[in-house]
Amino acid sequence: MNPSLVTAINAPISPSPRSPLLSHFLPTLPHRFSKSECLSRRRYRVSFPRSSAASSDQLSVSTQAKNPGIHGNKKELTGLQPIVEKMTPPVRLATSAVVLAASLATGYGLGLRLAGSRNIAFGGAAVAGAAGGAVVYALNSAVPEVAAISLHNYVAEFEDPASVTKDDVEKIADRYGVNKGDEAFQAEICDIYCRYVTSVLPTEGQSLKGDEVAKIVKFKNALGIDEPDAAAMHMEIGRRIFRQRLETGEREGDAEQRRAFMRLVYVSALVFGDASSFLLPWKRVLKVTDAQVEIAIRENAKQLYAERLKLVGRDINVENLVDLRKSQLSFKLSDELAEDLFREHTRKVVVENISSALSILKSRTRAAKSLASVVEELEKVLEFNNLLVSLKSHSEADQFARGVGPISLIGDESDFERRMDDLKLLYRAYVTDALSGGRLEENKLVAMSQLRNILGLGKREAEAISVDVTSKSYRKRLANAVSSGDLEAQDSKAKYLQKLCEELHFDAQKAGAIHEEIYRQKLQQCVTDGELSDDNVAALLRLRVMLCIPQQTVDTAHAEICGTIFEKVVRDAISSGVDGYDAETRKSVRKAAHGLRLSRETAMSIASKAVRRVFTNYIRRARAAENRTDSAKELKKMIAFNTLVVTEMVADIKGESSDKAPEEDPVQEKEEDDEDEEWGSLESLRKTRPDKELAEKMGKPGQTEITLKDDLPDRDRIDLYKTYLLYCVTGEVTRIPFGAQITTKRDDSEYLLLNQLGGILGLSSKEIVNIHVGLAEQAFRQQAEVILADGQLTKARVEQLDELQKQVGLPQPQAEKVIKNITTTKMANAIETAVNQGRLNIKQIRELKEANVSLDSMIAVSLREKLFKKTVSDIFSSGTGEFDETEVYQTIPSDLSIDVEKAKRVVHDLAQSRLSNSLVQAVALLRQRNSKGVVLSLNDLLACDKAVPAEPMSWEVSEELSDLYAIYSKSDPKPAPEKVLRLQYLLGIDDSTATALREMEDGALSSAAEEGNFVF
Repeated sequence: MNPSLVTAINAPISPSPRSPLLSHFLPTLPHRFSKSECLSRRRYRVSFPRSSAASSDQLSVSTQAKNPGIHGNKKELTGLQPIVEKMTPPVRLATSAVVLAASLATGYGLGLRLAGSRNIAFGGAAVAGAAGGAVVYALNSAVPEVAAISLHNYVAEFEDPASVTKDDVEKIADRYGVNKGDEAFQAEICDIYCRYVTSVLPTEGQSLKGDEVAKIVKFKNALGIDEPDAAAMHMEIGRRIFRQRLETGEREGDAEQRRAFMRLVYVSALVFGDASSFLLPWKRVLKVTDAQVEIAIRENAKQLYAERLKLVGRDINVENLVDLRKSQLSFKLSDELAEDLFREHTRKVVVENISSALSILKSRTRAAKSLASVVEELEKVLEFNNLLVSLKSHSEADQFARGVGPISLIGDESDFERRMDDLKLLYRAYVTDALSGGRLEENKLVAMSQLRNILGLGKREAEAISVDVTSKSYRKRLANAVSSGDLEAQDSKAKYLQKLCEELHFDAQKAGAIHEEIYRQKLQQCVTDGELSDDNVAALLRLRVMLCIPQQTVDTAHAEICGTIFEKVVRDAISSGVDGYDAETRKSVRKAAHGLRLSRETAMSIASKAVRRVFTNYIRRARAAENRTDSAKELKKMIAFNTLVVTEMVADIKGESSDKAPEEDPVQEKEEDDEDEEWGSLESLRKTRPDKELAEKMGKPGQTEITLKDDLPDRDRIDLYKTYLLYCVTGEVTRIPFGAQITTKRDDSEYLLLNQLGGILGLSSKEIVNIHVGLAEQAFRQQAEVILADGQLTKARVEQLDELQKQVGLPQPQAEKVIKNITTTKMANAIETAVNQGRLNIKQIRELKEANVSLDSMIAVSLREKLFKKTVSDIFSSGTGEFDETEVYQTIPSDLSIDVEKAKRVVHDLAQSRLSNSLVQAVALLRQRNSKGVVLSLNDLLACDKAVPAEPMSWEVSEELSDLYAIYSKSDPKPAPEKVLRLQYLLGIDDSTATALREMEDGALSSAAEEGNFVF
């Protein structure tokens, strides 16, 4: 804090009004206190001597005797004060009484003597008494000031004002008989307190030490100052800091004043505790928000706690942690911040060792023992971490500082998170040292896990480093065991290797991977000349037995390493082409196949991959061809490549003669014979299996072991076979000028190539037969659809179809199936059209079913439901009045193959809708005097009622209902009595009216029918 601010704070408190500058920022706000509170919270003025020779001499003497301290020099007594200072309260009281009595007596005597009158004597006594009273008043009024000066001088005598006790202050007050609430005495107490608080707060460039609050509280209690008065002094100090900040023009000065103010706010909050919220109105007086107050408390508490943490090193103990917890609570620091600060401190302690270890590890001139120094630093880190872990599980851990626990560099503000590679080097160095003895102890394994957590390494990263270092150690020990002969001398080599893994805590699977790698390296050394000798095979077998390598792993290694060499030989042989596969090439293939000790299955698998790759290229070019002829030519090249190159190479790999015909599978021969008997009429299929004479003319057949069955989808393989089959059937088409073309027929040898193509594509005999049958059916169907265009099958058309069948070679059952499908499709279309046009009824449907026509497949369900609805509607409009439930609900739905429950719902809906319509129609015909039509409509009404029994119906003109009943009951032929009774019920006619209507003559109908038009 700068000197000007100290001077301003140490200045005496004055009750003068606010300065114009500060008053602009500090608006006057009314304080809601009582009168006594207002007096206790007002600012008091403390007088300082400024003149008088005596006082100047005393002041100079005092200054020479002692340098001024916090509260300045001693104050001198003036006027009556020295006299008052020497009087005790009883003496002062007696003196006051004597002075007053003497004044009265003197005044009375002088008046009586001079004037000789008692009245004048009383007047003189009054005047003299007033003068004596003034002297007495002056004497007593000086007592508080003398007490205040005495208190000031007493406190000024101490180098440390904190030595003042409460008893000392009370003795001074009792000595002069004053009360602490006296204005002058209280003002001096406030001034002393304000000066002391100002002296305790850190000066410019310094931070809080942590003992300020205790000193202030102790001094406050010693002075006996009230909480509101003490808070007023804190507010006054804040005002002066605020004013000094406004007067400061420099940025650094402004920042320093802000820090000083934050320290004042923090110390004040701790001094007054929870009462600070209403005793210290920072927000109202200085416009300081609650958030700023919280920040001031938080930052200063963090600073003090951090200072306390600096006193704690790596030898931390229980007492240190308890003291830290008490300090945290006294500093009002939250547990979260305290935990973060403690963890940050422990990280800093660890970082010192980490940095030292890294500097040693990266030193260019590091000695041979540098690794030991690095490990020593890391051991210190682990020791400190173990100490914190043990303290965390202490029985009194709840009384310890927050944040005690394992250390981690993750989250530190240092750059170790960006230097993860350096931390990995440290971890590697520690693991290397742990394995330096050839085994890994349990305590080292635990320490490695703790060090991984401290360094913040991921599990995979640490495991990768551990595996790498352990692998090197395992290789070293394995090499020593092999070179010394210990491993070979063991009865159980697997147990020896397992024990070695257990000593190093090494995974057996990773050890097996190392064994495999060693075997592969040995194998690569043995096949440098392109083949394996007997000595090489023996050495590999010995190595395999010592390392306990499974046979599957050995086979895989041979397949990959030897297979790579063999694959190169096969690729060179294939790339030589049809003309380049000579005796020299065949010799190299035989040497590679047998010299590399590959199994026949492995060699064939390698050759198959290379050959299928070439086959795929032919297929790709065949698909990209512009027409069928070009595509067939590419396929023919593939067939020739298979015959001249692949077939020879397969024989060389197997060690067989290429002139020997491949053995046929007896099961496959039997299947082909059965298919020949069934589909022997197919000419194209018969030509693919030529006689012996043609087979000898064409030469040896191609191999069928390497196929494209697993490389191409079934659809693609079938399409390729169809393409070449159509080429064999149609021949080669050559285009000539003027848009003409010439078709050149091919001989039966093309069908032999087609058979070989089927083998290359991996098509089974059944699939080939299906392709030939499918093409034959397609050709027959196209011609048959033209012949049966109208769906009518006549005798002449039957003969024409028989001739077409013989030409195509399609068997009779297949031809009949095609013809039936065509005729059935035509008939289904005709039936569907008839249903849509309403030209098909239930009677015709039954006739078609009797003729074994499958209506379920020809007529859709929606159309059958539509036909059922039309049939029921015809029944309700037939005019017979009959409704057969069995016919409608069972027989007709069965004939149409529709759901019975759904049919019932259709009937009920139609009956309910037609019931009222029939009545309206009958009335309309009545008005037209159409008696026959009336009878038919009423019959329809009765039919609907039989389907869905109805309630009596209502009509506006009851006479018309009577006429309807009369006409129906007298109709010819006479209706059944039950129908007449049911109609009577539905029309709502009682029995007497019904009897009268039946006996009425025909011409006596009511006139309602005649006037029906108007009524309606």
